[in-house]
Amino acid sequence: MSAARYTAPALVDFATRLLTAMELSADKAEAVAQILVEADLMGHNTHGLALLASYLKELESGAMTREGEPAVIADAPAAVTWDGRRLPGPWLVLRAMALATERAARCGTGTVVIRRSHHIACLAAYLKRATDQGLLMLLTCSDPNAASVAPFGGLDPVFTPNPISAGIPTTGVPVLVDISTSATTNGLTNRLHSEGGRLPAQWVIDGHGQPSDDPSVLFTEPKGTILPLGGLDSGHKGYGMSLLVEALTGGLAGHGRADAREGWGATVFLQVIDPKAFAGQDAFIRQTGAVAQQCRASRPAKPGSKVRTPGEKGLALAHAQRESGVVLYPSIMPMLEPWAVKLGVPMPHP
Repeated sequence: MSAARYTAPALVDFATRLLTAMELSADKAEAVAQILVEADLMGHNTHGLALLASYLKELESGAMTREGEPAVIADAPAAVTWDGRRLPGPWLVLRAMALATERAARCGTGTVVIRRSHHIACLAAYLKRATDQGLLMLLTCSDPNAASVAPFGGLDPVFTPNPISAGIPTTGVPVLVDISTSATTNGLTNRLHSEGGRLPAQWVIDGHGQPSDDPSVLFTEPKGTILPLGGLDSGHKGYGMSLLVEALTGGLAGHGRADAREGWGATVFLQVIDPKAFAGQDAFIRQTGAVAQQCRASRPAKPGSKVRTPGEKGLALAHAQRESGVVLYPSIMPMLEPWAVKLGVPMPHP
């Protein structure tokens, strides 16, 4: 039996109705729903609608703020700092993108950092909105309320997986980079642990420092940790990248791991760069297009495969799923059905 497929608009409508039933305003609910479904369209199925049940629980408990605007902490021509007041992360990031884009048009660059945002979902889901405008965007975040990644050579966790992303316009398909500074993510290890599954490689270490592909070592005493990107061999690279993310997020926002924990959330760094303010849009696209083409033209290491640029597979999948329907990870709809019943929202029809 083939997997059920849903139209993307039906999923956005379903998620929006669940969120508005929890008394989230229509604009905030739609922003969250669009970003979650965009993640599933691109195949990031741990950071799409898989998050919605947890978001609804956070709204129900009051841990996610329903109403209001971010508070402005600082406002310079090309640099703005907000206190997100634990408002919905996707809504805050989309607002920050609009502001950063406006500032970049005037100043060449626009940067917004956000302290005390709620979780911001899948970073890759935001990037094409910038590249479609010919803009370069950098987006990264950390969660100072949690720690699951140890520094290289250590056993005690300090960081979250601290993703780094970038949207780069080219002459053709944009380059969309979205990578964790750790070997894997909390979303994947949590899912595999609940399912009794294993990781594809030894991406974690147990509480005694032994590498493992079993995510359960993160949940048993003494607790293990996720390895930095590069693992036991070259994890000093991921460690260094994690420290950079902490400086860009908690450091610039003035709120992070030096402060008391408040609950699941994010500290965000977002920068929009307008190539027109530098060597010019045409010159930028000429260079990025040439590099992307040279990458794709590289002889494949495995016969029958081809070299892709980051994000190319996800964009192709999103295009296909918009045409033929979205296939969700099997556990997503069963997680959302109790909320639909509770809130009186009809389940979407495949």
